[in-house]
Amino acid sequence: MTNSKSQLHKAEMGLKASVEGFAHEHIAAGILMKRYQNVSLVDLPLSPYDIIIVFKKEGKEDIIRCQVKTATKSLSFVGGVRGGVDRTYKSDVKKYIQSTSTSDLVIGVSPKQNKNINEFDLYFVPTILVERLGQNSISLNKIEAFKNNYDILEKCKDKEFVLKKAREIGLLEFY
Repeated sequence: MTNSKSQLHKAEMGLKASVEGFAHEHIAAGILMKRYQNVSLVDLPLSPYDIIIVFKKEGKEDIIRCQVKTATKSLSFVGGVRGGVDRTYKSDVKKYIQSTSTSDLVIGVSPKQNKNINEFDLYFVPTILVERLGQNSISLNKIEAFKNNYDILEKCKDKEFVLKKAREIGLLEFY
């Protein structure tokens, strides 16, 4: 492939990845909206999260901040970078790992294996766990128990619950 053809191919791949990323944000929001109603995409270009879910608890609002990532074989916890042709940097924000200071939950949107249908699984990984793992990504095979597990989403801020679940599936050592 010549250099110009290679660059064109990379641009096409980048465009596809960018469109898929935006589509997956909308897909996740739609799935969550059907379940929780009070869900919104965040249209703030410098925000480290993509979706908020608002729960009413004892007359008060509890907000869960969610970062959405496309997940095929693994789920990335890295933020502050964007691939694709829309790669414009609007701030001094640099690459970072998701944490409790940036969001409460990372949601991996994973297209189901049957390419003829548009169905998706959602993997819910609380940032409490991301901080404890201390890595950039995780294999979907290791977090199979978090797939479509809405209990994890709803209790993503409960450190004791999250760490107990992670130990139960062998993600963390007992200590």
